[in-house]
Amino acid sequence: MLDRRTTFWALYLLPLFWLGAFFLVPLALMAAFSFRADVRGEVLQLWRPTLKQYADLIAVGSYWRLLLTSVFIALVVSVIATGLAYPVAYFLAFRAGPRAGFYLVLLLVPFWTSYLLRVMAWKIMLGSNGVFNSFLLYVGLIDEPLTILLYNRFPVVVTLIYVWIPFVALPILAALQRIDLILFEAAADLGATPFRQFRHVTLPLSLPGVFAAFFMVFIPTVGEYVTPLLVGGSSGSMYGNIIQDFFTQAANWPLGSALSMIMLVGTLALVAVAVRTIDLRRVLE
Repeated sequence: MLDRRTTFWALYLLPLFWLGAFFLVPLALMAAFSFRADVRGEVLQLWRPTLKQYADLIAVGSYWRLLLTSVFIALVVSVIATGLAYPVAYFLAFRAGPRAGFYLVLLLVPFWTSYLLRVMAWKIMLGSNGVFNSFLLYVGLIDEPLTILLYNRFPVVVTLIYVWIPFVALPILAALQRIDLILFEAAADLGATPFRQFRHVTLPLSLPGVFAAFFMVFIPTVGEYVTPLLVGGSSGSMYGNIIQDFFTQAANWPLGSALSMIMLVGTLALVAVAVRTIDLRRVLE
C-alpha cells in the first residue's frame, strides 16, 4: 500500500500541473509581454525589456479614470449582490426546512443556462420594446420608451447583480450552515430577542462567508467585459472592454498586457488593504 506522503503527492501533482499550465504560465507570459515594445517578430523570440507600454499607460489619464470607474462599479455590484443574497441564504439555512434542497435547486437553475443567454435576456427586457418599457407604456407612466434602461452603466450594474446573486448566496449559505443551533437556544435562554440573536450570533459567525462572497464578486467584476459589451454599449464600457479591444481589434498585445497587469496588481492591492484593515478576529469578537 502507498504511504500517506506518496498518496498526497500523487493527488497533488495533477492539480498543480493543471494550475501551472493553464493559469500561472499564461499569466507569466502576459507579464512578460507587457515589457515588450511592440508585436513585430515571432511571439516567443527574445526581446529587450522596456517600460514603454507602462509609460504610455501612465501618460493617458482616461485609462486610469476607466479603471477607477470599473472599481466603483465592482464595489457597488459586490455590496448590493451580497446584501440581496444574504436573506436568500438565511432562508435556506434556517427557514426552508425539509424543502431547503428543492429551493437550493431553484436557486441554481440560472446556472443551467448559458451566461450569454442570461445577459441577452436582460438586453431584450431592457430594450425600447422590452418588458419594462412595454409595461410602463401600458400603464401610462411614460409616453415614450426610457433610454436609460439600456446602453449605459445602469443596465450593466443591474445585470451583474442578477448574475451574481445565486453564486454569492452559496458561500454565505455554507457559513450559516456551520453555525451550531445550540447557540441560538443559549441566547434565547439568556433573554436575547430574535434580532439580538441575529446581531450577536448569526451575523458575526457568518461574516467570513460574507467577506468571501464579496471578494468573489468584486475581483472578477473589475475586469468584466461581456456584460458591458452586450447591455452597456459604448457608454457603459468598463476597463475590461479596453483590454479586449487591444488584444482583438488593435492587435496591441503588449499594451493590453500592461493594462491587464495594472488591473491585476491594483485589484490584489485593494484586496490586501481590505484584508489588513478588516480584522476578522476583532469583528467576530
